[in-house]
Amino acid sequence: MKKSILIVCIHNSARSQMAEEFFRKFAGDIFEVESAGIEPGKLNPMVVKALKDEDIHIDGKSTQSAFDLHQAGRSYDYVITVCDPEAAERCPIYPGTVKRMHWPFKDPSSFTGSESERLEGTRIVMNEIKDRVQGFIQEYRADPDKAIQNN
Repeated sequence: MKKSILIVCIHNSARSQMAEEFFRKFAGDIFEVESAGIEPGKLNPMVVKALKDEDIHIDGKSTQSAFDLHQAGRSYDYVITVCDPEAAERCPIYPGTVKRMHWPFKDPSSFTGSESERLEGTRIVMNEIKDRVQGFIQEYRADPDKAIQNN
């Protein structure tokens, strides 16, 4: 039976979407995964472009509310928050008896500069998220309990 993961950030527009897609791509055989935000917004267009480099297409995908998922009675085995350190106090705690992890990443919506500079910054964060997800999956496949404790 697959374990369920919820990836949560503030807007569900960038970091949580990238983490969700990498979990799905690299470990869809062992995890059911989705993402949500506490203040859902619109997908960050830089994230849509960056993920295309990974052959992941999320054009037209909607963001969703962590609160709505909770209200609908959704439960998860693991909840991973991906808010940046500056927003940690706003990063949500999903209720219920779950294993919680916090992986801080910079928020691509805060990047400034030209479109190419913002896209490059987004790619850097995307690669950090990809590496973290792949590392977690590798540890999890070897020893699920140890992977949770280390993260």
